[in-house]
Amino acid sequence: MLIDVVDIYKNLSEYLDKDVKIQGWVRNHRKQKEFGFIDFSDGTCFQNIQLVYDNKLDNFNDITKIKIGSSIEVMGTIIKSQGAGQEFEVKVSNITLIGDCPDEYPIQPKRHTREFLREQAYLRPRTNLFNAVFRVRSITAHAIHTYFQERGYVYFHAPLITASDCEGAGQMFQVTTLDLDKVAKSGEVDYSKDFFGKSAALTVSGQLEAETFAMAYKKVYTFGPTFRAENSNTKTHASEFWMIEPEIAFCDLSGVMDIEEDMLKYIVKYVLEHAKSEMEFFDKFVEKGLIAKLNKLVNSKFTRITHHDVITILKNAKVKWEFEPEYGEDIAREHEKYITEYFDGPVFITDWPKDIKAFYMKLNPDNETVAAVDLEVPGAGELIGGSEREADYDKLVRRMQEMGMSDEGMEWYLNLRKFGGCYHSGFGMGFERLLIYLTGVENIRDVIPYPRTPGNCDF
Repeated sequence: MLIDVVDIYKNLSEYLDKDVKIQGWVRNHRKQKEFGFIDFSDGTCFQNIQLVYDNKLDNFNDITKIKIGSSIEVMGTIIKSQGAGQEFEVKVSNITLIGDCPDEYPIQPKRHTREFLREQAYLRPRTNLFNAVFRVRSITAHAIHTYFQERGYVYFHAPLITASDCEGAGQMFQVTTLDLDKVAKSGEVDYSKDFFGKSAALTVSGQLEAETFAMAYKKVYTFGPTFRAENSNTKTHASEFWMIEPEIAFCDLSGVMDIEEDMLKYIVKYVLEHAKSEMEFFDKFVEKGLIAKLNKLVNSKFTRITHHDVITILKNAKVKWEFEPEYGEDIAREHEKYITEYFDGPVFITDWPKDIKAFYMKLNPDNETVAAVDLEVPGAGELIGGSEREADYDKLVRRMQEMGMSDEGMEWYLNLRKFGGCYHSGFGMGFERLLIYLTGVENIRDVIPYPRTPGNCDF
């Protein structure tokens, strides 16, 4: 019978001493004079299966010529393994070559650098590291949807092409059908002749549109790709990445922090339970102590502290900072690291200076800070950013004017405050940053299948 390898691992007693047919790929092939061993994977689980064959087979010589990377169909019997390293193996009765593979196949059974594998991104899921990374990516995505669906949230598909800049930073990829050569020669842009009749861009966030649905469904979330035309070449920045952005009506800043903490603990616990082999691999080969770190987060109480009080702690610390902490300013990576170590766990930093935060955040009574929150986690820094949204129409208009933003084209967003508005909150979590934290793989280019970064748009 044709089965998947994952079924054998789940129900070994059912298949032991039974004849099976499996289809997959050769990960390694060790040949000797009278017998040979093939490390076999069909992609349905992280574990491989060892195939054992001998010269009693009619096509023994043909089998010995099968190369690494080839796809094969295997007939054989599941037996208890005679050697160390695996509980069972397949005693081969026949192997049929389905797809041959040349000797110059790049993914050989040796250690490859991650930089090399980025150049072979279409093949890297066949390596142990990336097989584990992208399976955990899939499992984590399922955990996110499960969390919100079980709690009555509506999954909202935010538009990828938009006319609004959520962050007001202008770091957007423009979408146009205009002839750019003609535009360059004339020096003029007539958007009335463009496809949409106006300036359009790829979205940096689905938040603003999600707020409109929160005013109808109460609890919604987006989970999809977003884009930033930011010329940054750090390990944590990419031009295309995925975001999780819930929006909740009748929810204040304290309530949204409750949701962030509950959601993150749920996701981490879910991954630890549903990706055990992959997490053990990461713990052993990528980040020592990873599983202990994640279990500690699941069982910890997240600290809540204002930005002002964080700066006070940092200023009183007996540390020589590369960037001196200042009231009214953002905090650096070294500050994030110190504050999570200071409290020995995750930290919610609240009430940020308004001048360094987005226009849509609720102004606090002091008129100097906004009801914003960043979640800092040990070993990763900022993981989630959220806020209570400004629900007062006049205050929001004034805030936009202060920041030099036009309300043209934003009337629909402002009208949410006029047409039965309410206090509401939300947050955004970068999916790839979460994966960096979960896997210990520190570069965003290695947790997204085909990274888009400045100067790189291959595949």
